[in-house]
Amino acid sequence: MATIDLKAAHDQFVDYLSQRRRARATIVAYGKDIEQLTQFLGNMGKKAIGEVTHDELEAFLKKLGSDNYTPKSISRKINSIKTFFRFLKASGAISTDPAIEIEHPKYEVKPPRILSKLEYRALRDACRGDVRTHAIVELFLQTGIRIGELANLTISDVKETELLVALQEGHEERTVPLNKAAKEALTKYMELRGSNTNSTSLFITKTGKPLLIRNIRTAIDRYFRIAGIDGAKVNDLRHTFIAHHLMAGTPITTLSKLVGHKRLSTTEKYLELVKDKQTENIKLEEL
Repeated sequence: MATIDLKAAHDQFVDYLSQRRRARATIVAYGKDIEQLTQFLGNMGKKAIGEVTHDELEAFLKKLGSDNYTPKSISRKINSIKTFFRFLKASGAISTDPAIEIEHPKYEVKPPRILSKLEYRALRDACRGDVRTHAIVELFLQTGIRIGELANLTISDVKETELLVALQEGHEERTVPLNKAAKEALTKYMELRGSNTNSTSLFITKTGKPLLIRNIRTAIDRYFRIAGIDGAKVNDLRHTFIAHHLMAGTPITTLSKLVGHKRLSTTEKYLELVKDKQTENIKLEEL
């Protein structure tokens, strides 16, 4: 079997992810993880991907630990590595998969952080003067979409009364309703955004380029700090949407479809968080 060099293997993997229509952020993250791995292997004298052994992968992971990567970060990189070598085996580039017996480190998964009414009101107030970020926050709170889905939205995805969330990352295409608060925030942003750009992306930078996931995280993290909200991350806005809808009595099957969960069991995990907190039917924009 003719084996390929490390760089060619990396490039073929990135092309494969692009063809599978993986999210832009996933392609970048996986690409950087594998680039980091191939640099390490190159420094060990490896030239061809078929030469790589299980022990060398373990040595790479050990180095990550000594470089102060958290178990959670290492686990994410293991996902990249396993996907990389599965692809190479399936494509015939290697005969055996050296990553198949790599085990994930154990780490504690913290429960989702659910923002209180006071907190998400404070976040809204903090970013109200920033029209773009305010629209982003409202979309998270009013639709519960994922950050990757929001970053991939195009202008044509915004309909009169709903939002089209395109197929990506193995999640099926779906539509989510746009309520009054979300529509008002989007309308104000669209007026500011204008049409003097060739970009079809809904959220763009001042120079007209698509707003990346890291840009969105940075902006919202800043307003979390301004609002005095500790220990919250962008994904907690989605968690908050789910939790508050469960507390308001939204049927769990309806909510599961709305947020794009593949399995009902994923949505059911939130029930423990909101136990004994059911309230009368409420709407986030009215809180």
